[in-house]
Amino acid sequence: MYKILFVCHGNICRSVMAEFVFKTLAKNSGRGDLFEVNSAATSTEEIGNPIYPPALKCLQGHGIMAAQHRARQVIQTDYDHYDFLILMDKNNLRNLRRIIPNDPQGKISMLLEHVDPALLGGRSIEVADPWYTNDFETAYRDILLGCQSLMDELQ
Repeated sequence: MYKILFVCHGNICRSVMAEFVFKTLAKNSGRGDLFEVNSAATSTEEIGNPIYPPALKCLQGHGIMAAQHRARQVIQTDYDHYDFLILMDKNNLRNLRRIIPNDPQGKISMLLEHVDPALLGGRSIEVADPWYTNDFETAYRDILLGCQSLMDELQ
């Protein structure tokens, strides 16, 4: 079983979108039982809050059912529990390093690092934060591409 933790700033948009996108991909491929998937934040700002309504609406618009969710912050023991800690942008990486300063097992990566660079067409490996851009569709497309690539990588 692979244990995956998706991480973003507040755990109400990108990381939780990635959690449910990946769970859906795994379930639809008949491999849902091979993964433990969760999400978390690097900050404390949104702890306990549900999925941000526009993020939930975006997921639902793509047929992704999102279960009950409450934002939580990454803790140091997550490093021991999860096989992969997948981040959305470089700021998340910087903030995660305050909680988990070392990565001796190479578990930490950015989601779009798992995508063939040719598929990115020169675009950044960062998933832009739709909280600020208000572009949930672009975030969704990047997250879907990253999750599909990660799923392929783990086959």
